[in-house]
Amino acid sequence: MGSFKIAVLDGDGIGPEVIKQGIKVLDRVGVRFGHTFHYHFAPVGAVAIDQTGDPLPPETLALCKESDAIFFGAIGHPRFDNDPTLKVRPEQGLLRLRKELGLYANLRPVAGYAQLTHLSPLRPERMVGVDMLIVRELTGGTYFGEKGRRDGGNTAYDTCIYSRAEVERIVQVGFEAARNRRGKLTLVDKANVMESSRLWREVTQEMAANNPDVALNYMFVDNAAMQLILNPAQFDVIVTDNLFGDILSDASSVLAGSLGLLPSSSVGAAVGMFEPIHGSWPEGAGQDRANPVATILSAAMLLDHLGLVAEGDAVRHAVNTTLESGVGTEDLHPQHKVGTNAMGDLIADALGA
Repeated sequence: MGSFKIAVLDGDGIGPEVIKQGIKVLDRVGVRFGHTFHYHFAPVGAVAIDQTGDPLPPETLALCKESDAIFFGAIGHPRFDNDPTLKVRPEQGLLRLRKELGLYANLRPVAGYAQLTHLSPLRPERMVGVDMLIVRELTGGTYFGEKGRRDGGNTAYDTCIYSRAEVERIVQVGFEAARNRRGKLTLVDKANVMESSRLWREVTQEMAANNPDVALNYMFVDNAAMQLILNPAQFDVIVTDNLFGDILSDASSVLAGSLGLLPSSSVGAAVGMFEPIHGSWPEGAGQDRANPVATILSAAMLLDHLGLVAEGDAVRHAVNTTLESGVGTEDLHPQHKVGTNAMGDLIADALGA
């Protein structure tokens, strides 16, 4: 029996709608297993800019630091995407939150559902056995390196910089994840061109000696992008840098057939953050159309992080049971189409009480 403080940053667009379904499922978990979840809401992203002028208000950051976990919806709005001159943007809040909390590891599981293989852009036989985890470094590299303009604004630069310590800690996450899965780790880099990638490969080779039970191989990022399409089942755990991880995890997200199916977690400090990988889809907000499954599966990862592994497994089982019944939101092209709220109800009901 436990009591947990959850910071809820539901954000923009469909974020509040899908987070509502995740909370619905967490509450059902609480009833079934005897836990209490206390939710504290705070703004982030475009809604926070509208309210305070800051995509990550100090109060929001303070709440996150004092919570047991962070449940995150989605951020973003077209008015920011369509105006590159704006200096304050929703995504800045998310980057700052990761940096301030030390959330250096982003974990994105990608798996196919047998009953949904027809949704994948790949032929069904290529989806057999697909079950991978992408471990992306989250607080270094190109996104955080020195950047700017010179020559009157006509030359731009973004610097990719990593220290040995930054590489060691994320690669160790990769080794540990592989050890708890199928024992295979793939380092994805561009060591034939980039000095930062050569450091990644050098450090990983050194660490391999202390992790002899994990089979390690290396792959250049351009080949990895191709292999994700040709033979995705070959991958167990992929570890890579911030930029490559951003691109590859988004590319792999389509394998399952819908962005609405895939969760993620950002960890590295005592407080972890858990969010669906999809965007805020403002055009669909308020229409009861969004798929809440990714958010509900993110709630399962949140439970795992709190040490409630059986509870997390129960949520995943409830999701599988619901999808196997042929029910789903519109993006899944189900036999029986339901809205966001009804999908949340069905998965909560599948948990029992």
